[in-house]
Amino acid sequence: MKDAVLEQSVVLITGASSGLGLATASLLAGRGFKVFGTSRKPPRDDANGFEMLQLDVTSDESVDACIQTLMHKTGRIDVLVNNAGYGLHGAIEETSIGEAKSQFETNFFGTVRMVKAVLPIMRQQGRGQIINISSTAGLVASPFQAFYCASKHAVEGYTEALRHEVKRFNIKVSIVEPGYFKTNVGSASTRSAAAGSVHEYREMYQRFLSIAKEHIQNGDDPRLVAETILRIVESDSPRIRYLVGKEKWHARVKPIVPESMFESAARRYWKLDG
Repeated sequence: MKDAVLEQSVVLITGASSGLGLATASLLAGRGFKVFGTSRKPPRDDANGFEMLQLDVTSDESVDACIQTLMHKTGRIDVLVNNAGYGLHGAIEETSIGEAKSQFETNFFGTVRMVKAVLPIMRQQGRGQIINISSTAGLVASPFQAFYCASKHAVEGYTEALRHEVKRFNIKVSIVEPGYFKTNVGSASTRSAAAGSVHEYREMYQRFLSIAKEHIQNGDDPRLVAETILRIVESDSPRIRYLVGKEKWHARVKPIVPESMFESAARRYWKLDG
């Protein structure tokens, strides 16, 4: 009976045109879920086995239109996976307030918009599930990604509070925290307009770029994240946090070692001192 219910479940996955979102949407669709992905410019066909809807998570109107379209097609939404987002890198001093706000508008407030849009529906249904894609960067900050890390830290705190508020309504809430994976995250990331302009940061920043690129190239298969999300959806009592990928040990070690030791190790890891 449980499998029959799951096969009828409607899943909406934001940012499903590539990377982790595409892997997740493809896997869930292959397992019999009714999957809808979203993109700012969705393709006209469903070659990947699921339907794509137009969505810009930075727009209230676009979010409302997307949910209305989904409800017209299905009459319900059982699972929301908030995956849409992008990376921003550059030194803090070289990053404008406008660039920082744009980062939060997508990575944090985009998640907030989607949750606000589906909660009334899920409450009325008497069930639902929300899975927010954070990052190991939401637990352990790295240099030259301050505002990306800050946006993911915000998602962490927001999701904890959300889980408390909606548990009594039979709405399950979890966070997935991937490390580096073999996706287009590098090419899709945005560099602050002034990155590299302050020469005092330039050498450190170039080392950061090199190390980050290497981690992406040697990253795990996005299917690991997709399989984790599938397990969450199929679980009767999903946990709040799911660390995925090679970098998960950073987050696990941080709370149990002295701060000075962890900081020194992080500086060596990113080659900040030459």
